Amino acid sequence: MADELWPAELGPVVCVVGARPNFMKMAPILRALSAHQPAVPALLVHTGQHYDNDMNDRLFVDLRLPHPDINLEVGSGTHAVQTADVMTRFEPVLDSHRPSCVLVVGDVNSTLACSLVAVKKNVPVVHVEAGLRSHDRAMPEEINRLLTDQLADRLYTTERSALGNLTREGVAEERVCFVGNVMIDSLLSNLEQAHPPARTLQMAGRDAALLDDANGYGVVTLHRPSNVDRVETLQPLLAVLREISEALPLVFALHPRTRANLERFGLSELLSSPRIVLLPPQGYLEMLGLMAGAKLVLSDSGGLQEESTALGVPCLTIRENTERPITIEQGTNTLVGCDPQAIRKGVAEILAGAGKRGRIPEFWDGQAAPRIVADLATWLLARHTLRTA
Repeated sequence: MADELWPAELGPVVCVVGARPNFMKMAPILRALSAHQPAVPALLVHTGQHYDNDMNDRLFVDLRLPHPDINLEVGSGTHAVQTADVMTRFEPVLDSHRPSCVLVVGDVNSTLACSLVAVKKNVPVVHVEAGLRSHDRAMPEEINRLLTDQLADRLYTTERSALGNLTREGVAEERVCFVGNVMIDSLLSNLEQAHPPARTLQMAGRDAALLDDANGYGVVTLHRPSNVDRVETLQPLLAVLREISEALPLVFALHPRTRANLERFGLSELLSSPRIVLLPPQGYLEMLGLMAGAKLVLSDSGGLQEESTALGVPCLTIRENTERPITIEQGTNTLVGCDPQAIRKGVAEILAGAGKRGRIPEFWDGQAAPRIVADLATWLLARHTLRTA
């Protein structure tokens, strides 16, 4: 069927990205919208919530994302300021383009802000990665997840347990569709293009000889405020990382927030070791290559829990909870919290060959985006037929 057979009066699907994890999720969805027969028109809106070149522009190139049709250029701010700015700047987009729906992914401030604007203007909201819960309301992301799922008209889940969370919260089961994980779509489609770890270190001006250690190497990321914003939490974490590096060299990709706090608290010396390679924020292909070749991952990132599971690399998550329980139940993830002893124990077990290898969860097969778009197109056309009947 030709592209023009998609009803023009339906309007485009407005696809919203705001922060790094959104880009990995949206890239395969946009390709699937274009590949669908008939093609589903899309408008890519970047809120500008993340604006650092290393964490933004490079990702568009790595993921083969098209240049955003609209950039709201919101930038940083408190949660309230950022959410309000996104809402104020997003509303005219809906007025101008009259979309068939607003499609949001994940759990960042832009996800909730754009959903609020859409629902107030009677534009359907579609949430990809719905139903994930950490059950920790101290996490801003948890609030964004809960509220976005209450607003959404169509909800796509990455794991079957998400449906239980949603039904307990009063979301009708017929609004929910289990499709799998679009993060893994991006990972599988880009794995062959991932940059070799040695090249990544060399390009950053670091000595790649560390990667040849008999034990391999570990990859570290830390960025959550609960881990890096208080010296009493950050200092013992850095101390145990330095201790671990004596047995396993570490490649630490420093988030700007973490780097700033290292300097603010005077903790940089703890990471001054030939066994620890500090890198600036890395592009998607660089991080993918580093993780694929690693002995283990130490991180507080939700996305890295999923990616390490898909890669079969043991992951120690430096958090007290996770909204992705399937990575523990079926994957390679182990929660170790902020307890240095638990972190030491987890690393020792992996180095002794007892690390989790797990299995690939259901529908983490690289085809989640086509499943989403097939269902979304059917749903939008059915709504259109009802309205015009």
